[in-house]
Amino acid sequence: MKIVTIVGARPQFVKAAVVSRALRKTRGLREVLIHTGQHYDRNMSGRFFDELKIPLPDYNLGVGSGNHGAQTGRMLGLIEEVLLKEKPDWMLVYGDTNSTLAGTLAAAKLHIPIAHVEAGLRSFNRQMPEEINRVMTDHVSEILFAPTEVAVVNLANEGISGKSVVLVGDVMCDAAKFYSARAAETSSILKQLGRRKKEYALATIHRAENTDALPRLKIILAGLGRAAREIPIVLPLHPRTRHAVQQAKLKIPAGLQIIEPVGYLDMIELERNASVIATDSGGVQKEAYFHRVPCVTLRDETEWTELVASGWNRLCGVKSPMQLAKLIISSVGKNGQDVNLYGGGQAAELIVRRITTWKC
Repeated sequence: MKIVTIVGARPQFVKAAVVSRALRKTRGLREVLIHTGQHYDRNMSGRFFDELKIPLPDYNLGVGSGNHGAQTGRMLGLIEEVLLKEKPDWMLVYGDTNSTLAGTLAAAKLHIPIAHVEAGLRSFNRQMPEEINRVMTDHVSEILFAPTEVAVVNLANEGISGKSVVLVGDVMCDAAKFYSARAAETSSILKQLGRRKKEYALATIHRAENTDALPRLKIILAGLGRAAREIPIVLPLHPRTRHAVQQAKLKIPAGLQIIEPVGYLDMIELERNASVIATDSGGVQKEAYFHRVPCVTLRDETEWTELVASGWNRLCGVKSPMQLAKLIISSVGKNGQDVNLYGGGQAAELIVRRITTWKC
C-alpha cells in the first residue's frame, strides 16, 4: 500500500513526525512525503525535519508564500502532477492549512481516498481561511480522524458520522510525550536568552486575522508591551508578522525580547518553562496544555473549545491593550482542571491501524 502525505507548515511537521514513524515501521506500507514549501525558510521548515527525524521529502514543491488563492492554486497543480505519477492508494492530510486543502482537492479530483488527521475542528468563524480549509477537507475525506469528542459531535452536526469518523486522540499529544525528554536534554534556549524558569511569558503571533489587520496587530503589540512591564515576554517573530511590522513601520514595545523562530525542541523548552503563554496558534494552545502552562488565546474564538471549558485557556478578544495585558498577567498561576482531553499518546498507531484495515 502506498500513502502520499502532504505537509507544508510547522504544525504539520510535528504531526507527521509521529505518524510517519508509525507508517514506516509497518510492513507493506510505503509513504511518499510531499512538502509544499508553504513554510520554506530554515527555522520554519528545514530545522524541524532535522530535529524531529522526519524523512526528507520525496518531493519539495517550493511554492512559498503568497495570497491564499494563488498559493493554493500553485500547490494544487504541482500536487496533481505527483499524484498522477505515484498513483497512491491513500492521501493523508493534516490540519487546516492551504497545503491541506490543495492536497485534498487534488486527490478528490483523481478519486484517491483521503484520510484527514485532526478532523472535526470548528471555530464557527467562516472569515478564517483555516475554517474554510478544514470544513471542505472534512466533507470530501473518506476517513476522518477526530482528536476529541467535541470534534466528533461537530462532524455529526454536519451529517458526517458512522464508520468514517474515528476518534483517535491528538497526534500532538504523541509528539509532546515523545520529544519532551529530548528537549530537556538538548535545548539550551533558556541559557541563550538569559531567562529563568517560570520568570517570563512566551508569546506567538502569526494568524492572518491578526497580522493582516493593522488595528488588531497594533493592539496586540501594545498589550504585550503593557504586560511586559510586569513580566518579561519572549516573542519568536514569525516571518509573516515581521513583514507586517516592517511594512507598517510599527515600533516594538520595550520589554519584548524578539527572537528568530525556533526549532521544535527549543519551543518545547520555552513553552514548558513559561509562566504563561499568549498565542493565536492552535497548536501552541494545545502544547501549553500538554505542559500544564496557562494560556491566553489572542483571538475572538478557538477551535479547541475544550481547553477553554477546562480552564487551561482563556479567550482574549482583541479589544484593547489594557484588557489584553490584564488577562495575561492575571492568568499567571491560574491552572485549569486535571483532565485528559487528547488521549494517551497512541493516536499515530491508531491512525495507521485504521488505514491499513479500511474496507471501502
